[in-house]
Amino acid sequence: MSGTNRRRTMLAAVVAATAALALSACSSGSSGGGGQTGFITGKSGLDTAQAGHRKDAPEISGITIDGGKASLADYKGKVVVLNVWGSWCGPCRAEAAGLEQVAQKYQGQGVQFLGINTRDTDPGNAVAFEKNFGISYPSLYDPDGTQILKFPKGSLNPQAIPSTIVVDRDGKLAARSLRALSAEDLESLIKPIVAEKSQ
Repeated sequence: MSGTNRRRTMLAAVVAATAALALSACSSGSSGGGGQTGFITGKSGLDTAQAGHRKDAPEISGITIDGGKASLADYKGKVVVLNVWGSWCGPCRAEAAGLEQVAQKYQGQGVQFLGINTRDTDPGNAVAFEKNFGISYPSLYDPDGTQILKFPKGSLNPQAIPSTIVVDRDGKLAARSLRALSAEDLESLIKPIVAEKSQ
């Protein structure tokens, strides 16, 4: 085999390995759940936790992809929809427009959306993603998954990107999905929590 052919073969192998890694990282994942999270597995991968059996949401905060600052604590008293995403993730692109649609619909109803951008080594890619899909809510820049790892064990699967977790008005983890969501599924996840009264 000539040097050129050997280089082509090696390059093809590297490209194939990189593609396989990207596909496995950007997966709908399994529940990642477990007995201690309080989540009850629901139909279509929409999991909920009953009031009184919910875990506290972690204190997440940091720099946003556009250089600002954001914190879950900024939205105390609101229902917060946290979406974990990456610009490199196909399912994240598929759900982006629906997330923005629901964010706009519930904007005046005490609901705040907050993204957690992960594994984007260049925040410019994340900014371009949000511009392309017209995303209006902030996203924390979390390239190494530090914010994701703050969640109670079993509540989020770091390998399941995208994931969405809903925090109730009392700062408790109330619902989640460890897969891409349609606008309809997202609404069915947050509607009951929006209807709840604060404890």
